[in-house]
Amino acid sequence: MQTQLDISKILEAGKIANELEFERALIADRKLRVLAKEDSKYKAVRKKLRDLITAYEDKNWSFSSKITNKKIQDSDLAEVIAEKERQFIQKRKELIRKKLKSLSLTQQNLGEILGHRSKSYMSELMNGVSPFSLKDLIIINRLLKIDLTHLIPTFLAPADKMKIKNSLEKLNNSKLREEDIELV
Repeated sequence: MQTQLDISKILEAGKIANELEFERALIADRKLRVLAKEDSKYKAVRKKLRDLITAYEDKNWSFSSKITNKKIQDSDLAEVIAEKERQFIQKRKELIRKKLKSLSLTQQNLGEILGHRSKSYMSELMNGVSPFSLKDLIIINRLLKIDLTHLIPTFLAPADKMKIKNSLEKLNNSKLREEDIELV
């Protein structure tokens, strides 16, 4: 399951597909604003993303679009999920930086260890603008001794939760109950 926005995939698709992508794009836009101050190459990326955000808003949230209670509920849920993801990424970033500092390493040193030569790309990874690969996270886990639960988000999307809930109901196994599984 994708647990954060991959800007390159959205830009490649040329559109924002749903409310969760929209909320993630809004968060990424704020991060890109900061990154653009450090590296001007992010200005063009941010402009493209902002254009997609505007197009999504015009299509889905303008006066001419039909705004239903369901649409508002979906938007509220997407906002909660995106904010949880943002907080997770921020905590992960702080934890990695703290461990690096304790080892007298820099973010750039970590980038070299991971095989990422570009300082700006490491900044993208650390800020959640681009996702770490599973290999990167395993190396960080082993190198910095950070538990994987602090590196990999383990929350589930609502659609996944519903599929699991439905499957559990069909199984009707008393040893495997929905209440016993953390689906939040």
